[in-house]
Amino acid sequence: MSNSAPSAHDSVLGISLIAALAGFIFGFDTVVISGANQPIKNLWHTTEISPWFHGFFIMSMALWGTVVGALFGGVPTDRYGRKKVLLWIGILFSVSALGSALAADPYSFSFFRFLGGLGIGISSVAAPAYVSEISTPAMRGRLVALYQFNIVFGILVAFLSNYLLAGVGGVNDWRWMLGVMAIPSLLYTGLVLTIPESPRWLLAARHDENAAREVFQRLGVVDAEALIATVTHGIQAEAGSTVAGTFFQPSHRRIIWLAFWIAFFNQWSGINFILYYAPEILERAGLAAADSLRNSIYIGGANLLFTFVGLWLIDRIGRRTLMVIGSLGYILSLSMVAYAFQSSAGSSFLLAFLLLFIASHALGQGAVIWVFLSEIFPNRIRARGQAFGASTHWVFAALITLITPVFLDKENGLLKENPWPIFAFLAAMMVLQLAWTLTRMPETKGIPLEALEQKLMG
Repeated sequence: MSNSAPSAHDSVLGISLIAALAGFIFGFDTVVISGANQPIKNLWHTTEISPWFHGFFIMSMALWGTVVGALFGGVPTDRYGRKKVLLWIGILFSVSALGSALAADPYSFSFFRFLGGLGIGISSVAAPAYVSEISTPAMRGRLVALYQFNIVFGILVAFLSNYLLAGVGGVNDWRWMLGVMAIPSLLYTGLVLTIPESPRWLLAARHDENAAREVFQRLGVVDAEALIATVTHGIQAEAGSTVAGTFFQPSHRRIIWLAFWIAFFNQWSGINFILYYAPEILERAGLAAADSLRNSIYIGGANLLFTFVGLWLIDRIGRRTLMVIGSLGYILSLSMVAYAFQSSAGSSFLLAFLLLFIASHALGQGAVIWVFLSEIFPNRIRARGQAFGASTHWVFAALITLITPVFLDKENGLLKENPWPIFAFLAAMMVLQLAWTLTRMPETKGIPLEALEQKLMG
């Protein structure tokens, strides 16, 4: 879509914002549990809640739903289209918010959290793929990164909401924290009805040139016929090289490994560990419970601010450069957080480097991962490729969230005295990420999707 009318950007931006709102609910849902963590533990203490039980059923159940959603989200996204799947995501989010807020026991709570996780997982497949397919090469990074921006905005709103709702309804304040998510979920569901289907999906899955032409024209493309010819040629070339339509084939080996490693390193930075357990980590550093909730808002604010910076830079200096900058920031900040715990350096010192960690993530992995995953796969397998990368991301996110209470629990945790080895290990993992970025990661900035396919697959 290199040839577009001057007004096209407004149309594409508006449509992209609607699709990317799935990220807002994703971010809100992911972090809202941090405020409900301790109240739920207190409420259901009569149930035999061991650290393993709490980690699996309460804290990580949404993430296991996310894993399932990401693993299988590519199938409906390819079969039924991006728009229909985005609509069902909104419905899942709405049901999850209301059901988890009204849950009577940890098992029904876990079920509804699992449903919300399904929505998150599928959204991490469908939304970036959709935005990537309607964008111009020059704007693709910024537009797909709107999904990450909305994730971060949702995280900030969740931290703020938890702080404001703390104490509302007494011991049941956590129900309000979780239930309020139904409002943006229902709004998002209604807005999705107004957006068009992805024109590249219409060509790849339905071979419907007339419908694709109408969408391209709605998006402001001047020479829709030339673009349709280019996309169709790429689809036919990929089909000709595909062995029985399989995803895991030799010609896809490089892009599959690229997707795996960026997703793997994203979670071994410790980002979900820190976001999920931010209040508890800050309490362990000596802050009172109320102060830890308030300082969680600072973490969300730093995340949002530096996501803006990443959004501005991603199409200017490129994905790879941002990953290098982020990796260096990770290594410094995580090393200093480990030092802060090991030497009892104080809560202010710890908070400063936690904020540097968040800034490094927002500039690097946070800005890049969903953009990079949405770019590197060919049109015919983009949803399946996005599903592979997203599911890899979420498998490790769920594993880390599951095992964290085993190490961090104040009474029975393996590192209950001092959690500094966790942060030292994460810093070492980021040294490996820096090495991978410098030696293996290609730059994808400003390259049309079809040309990028040729570059990465030879």
